[in-house]
Amino acid sequence: MPLFRRYGAGRTLVHRAATLCFVGSLLALVAAAPVRAADRLIWALGDSLTAGYGLPPADGFTNQLERALRAQGVAAHVANGGVSGDTTAQGRARLLWGLRGLHAKPDLAIVELGANDMLRGLPPTQARANLEVILAELKRRRIPTLVAGMRASPNLGVPYVRQFDAIFPALAAKYGARFYPFFLDGVAGNRALIQSDGLHPNARGVRIIVQRMLPHVRRALGAPPAR
Repeated sequence: MPLFRRYGAGRTLVHRAATLCFVGSLLALVAAAPVRAADRLIWALGDSLTAGYGLPPADGFTNQLERALRAQGVAAHVANGGVSGDTTAQGRARLLWGLRGLHAKPDLAIVELGANDMLRGLPPTQARANLEVILAELKRRRIPTLVAGMRASPNLGVPYVRQFDAIFPALAAKYGARFYPFFLDGVAGNRALIQSDGLHPNARGVRIIVQRMLPHVRRALGAPPAR
C-alpha cells in the first residue's frame, strides 16, 4: 500500500508539524533523562518520526527503544535528536550542535531523515548530498551509525522513487554504516497503527517499529543476540 495516500495533504501536515512541534522537540533535547555512567549512549538524529510527534513522551520512538533495550538486558540511554518538520538540510545544519549537546561521544547514532524532503518534492540529489555530509562526519568521528531508510510515495513518479529510495542503502554501504531498509516497516499503510493525520505512527505503531528495528540496533551496538 502507498506510504502516503495524499501528497498534498501530507505536505501541509508536515508544515503544521514543524510549526507546532519545533519548540517542543528542542525542549525534549534539553530535558533528556540523565545518562547513567554505565549506559551505552545512542543518539537518534531525525525528524518527527524520531521526535515522537503527536505522542506523549513515553510513547515516542526513543523512549520505547530505550525501554526495549533495557528489557533485553542492554543498559542504554537513547537521546532524542528528532525535530519535527526537519529536512535533511536542517538535520545537517544542527549535526555538530547536537553532538556537542550530548557531552559524550555516542556509542551509536541512528540517522532517520529524508521523509520531509520527499513530502516536499525536493530533489533526491539534495537529500543525498546532505545525508552524505552527516554520515561522513559521523564516520570521521568513529561513531557507529545505523541508517534508517525511507521510501518515496509512488505518486511522485517512478524516476523520483527509484532515485530517492536508492539513497539510503548506497550511502550506508559507502560509509560502512548498518542499514535498516524502511523505518515504517510493518506500519505504513495500516490505519490501525497510524495517527489521524495519516502520516505518523501511533503508540502501537511505534512499538512495532521498535520491535523490528531492535535486532539491528543490538548488532550495531555489538550486543549479543537476544535470547
